[in-house]
Amino acid sequence: MYPAVTDRQVLALSIPWLELDEQRRIAADLKLQLTAVEDARQAADQQILELNSLANAIIRESLSHLDSETHALGDVLDEVKQGVGARWTDFPVLGATRDGLAPAKEGVGKNPERYKPVQVGTVFYNPMRILIGSIAMVDEGDAVGITSPDYVVLRGREGVVDSRWFYYWLRSPEGERCIASLARGAVRERMLFNRLAEGQITLPPYAAQQTASRALAELRPMKRAVEARLREIDLLPQRLLAQVFDSEEEAVHA
Repeated sequence: MYPAVTDRQVLALSIPWLELDEQRRIAADLKLQLTAVEDARQAADQQILELNSLANAIIRESLSHLDSETHALGDVLDEVKQGVGARWTDFPVLGATRDGLAPAKEGVGKNPERYKPVQVGTVFYNPMRILIGSIAMVDEGDAVGITSPDYVVLRGREGVVDSRWFYYWLRSPEGERCIASLARGAVRERMLFNRLAEGQITLPPYAAQQTASRALAELRPMKRAVEARLREIDLLPQRLLAQVFDSEEEAVHA
C-alpha cells in the first residue's frame, strides 16, 4: 500500500540539531504540558460519566411512580419498516454508535430506496451491536436522515411512550438488563424487532415520562459542550508538538 522507505532515504533526512541540554528542556516542558492535557481529558471524561449517571437517575426516579405498569415492548412500540423511496438522495446517512447518533461510516449501499427514514423522535439501533450499546435517537435540533435497511428503527406509540424517555431507558441499566435477558449467548447476537418485542418494560404514566423527558432534554446541550471540549483536547498534543518543533527549527535556521 505504501512505497518502501530505504535505510539510505532515512539517513538522508535532515532534522534540526539541538544541544543535549536544550533537548532535555524541551522534553521536560512537553511532559508538563502533556500531563496538563491528560488531566483536562480525564476531567472532561468524568463530566460525561456524571451526566450519564444523572440521566440514569432521572429514568430511575420516573420508574418509581406508583402508577407504573409492566408491558411487552411489542405492545408499546411501533417499528418503522418502510424505506424512504426515491427521496433517499435528500438525506444524510446516519448511524448508531455507543455514544449515540453519528454520521454513518459508510455511504449508501445497494437498493438505497430501502434505507429507512429516521425522523425526530425515532430510535434506532444496529441489531448486531445492540449488546454493546450501539443505539441512537434523532432528537429535536438534530438533522433528520436515513439509516441502513439492516437497522431496527422504532418509535414510541403515541400517547403511550415518550420516545426520548424510551431512548434513555434503553441505554440505562434497566434497558441493558432487558436486552441482556433477551440475548441467547452468541458472540455476535442479531436482535431484530421481533425479539426485542418480547422484552418487558415498566412504564410510568405518559405525563411522568414527559416530565422526565424534559429534564433529559436539558442535559443534551451540556453533554455536547463537554464533547466539543474533548475534541479540542484531543487535538492539543499534536498542536503542542508542532509548535515546539516549528519554533525550534526556526531558531536553528535563524
